[in-house]
Amino acid sequence: GIPNSLREDTELPPVDRASLPPWPQNSGLKKQHSVEYWMMASLLAGDSGGEAEAIRVRDGDEAEAFFVPFFSSLSFNSHGHNMTDPDTEIDRQLQVELLKFLRGSRYWQRSGGRDHIIPMNHPNAFRFLREEVNASILVVADFGRYPRSLSFLSKDIVSPYVHMVDSFVDDNPPDPFESRPTLLFFRGRTVRKDEGIVRLKLAKILKGHDDVHFEDSFATGEGIKASTQGMRSSKFCLHPAGDTPSSCRLFDAIVSHCVPVIVSDRIELPYEDEMDYRDFSIFFSVQEALEPGYMISQLRQIPKERWIEMWMRLKNISHHYEFQYPPKKNDAVNMLWKQVRHKLPAAKLALHRSRRLKIPDWWN
Repeated sequence: GIPNSLREDTELPPVDRASLPPWPQNSGLKKQHSVEYWMMASLLAGDSGGEAEAIRVRDGDEAEAFFVPFFSSLSFNSHGHNMTDPDTEIDRQLQVELLKFLRGSRYWQRSGGRDHIIPMNHPNAFRFLREEVNASILVVADFGRYPRSLSFLSKDIVSPYVHMVDSFVDDNPPDPFESRPTLLFFRGRTVRKDEGIVRLKLAKILKGHDDVHFEDSFATGEGIKASTQGMRSSKFCLHPAGDTPSSCRLFDAIVSHCVPVIVSDRIELPYEDEMDYRDFSIFFSVQEALEPGYMISQLRQIPKERWIEMWMRLKNISHHYEFQYPPKKNDAVNMLWKQVRHKLPAAKLALHRSRRLKIPDWWN
């Protein structure tokens, strides 16, 4: 995803299916924002089994959409994670070079970028020039840091984070309800910005319950192991808003088959036109969750049979949140490509209208 003018060695061969480097195992928290890698990898993999939702074509005139393989989240995490670091100039320059390339493409010029897919999974990805690609279909984790002039639900795609905990593949106890003694589990940072201030308030409200685990911690290697064990031994996993409405914790809970308890008033969820999250999640408004005793009493009243139904549903849908190479039918990356297909009619409508309008668009 690096323009040739910025490569140290411009003679590097293009990456193909045989030479694609695997996502590194020691990438730490960068992994959760690696959606851009998996989307690109899926196009390199081809469709030998006939199950891929998107197929790469060599002729742009045959394409219905154009994927922009710029790793904007990795660029931010590598070159600009500390916002005042001089290395942020590398991140900015990469964005400048990419825009120069796109604007020189007749396919970009033809549509104004409306049929181009640009991943921005990290909330700070593409932060210098993101307004310059506001017509494109953006792949985002949520809309917490994007103005409506840039990103909105009807145009863009909500992606899951790449989960950090290992998937619970052998979750088959004789009594799944009794095998999880903890009622409610949370492990993570309690001091957050914006809507994330709810975490500190929840920490105070949830004190004193023997079957509630609420712990302030960092996402280190040992911390992720502890979260893995905690989620697998809990009936419900708390997902409060953080710095933005979403976090990786929700998807860690899903692949751990721990029923998510979502306390985030402005959250948007992946694939929601295809699945009803109420089948396997519990939702509380922030106001409800902060009422002392209310949330815990509601969770205790959920019958064992209902919890098992949600647990079974989690087991049945967790493959939709798995990023892998080569991709598999209905896994996370194929679900995202399906979402792209759903967005294309609106992109085409916007393009056709923009070409014939003689006055500013009254819908904007």
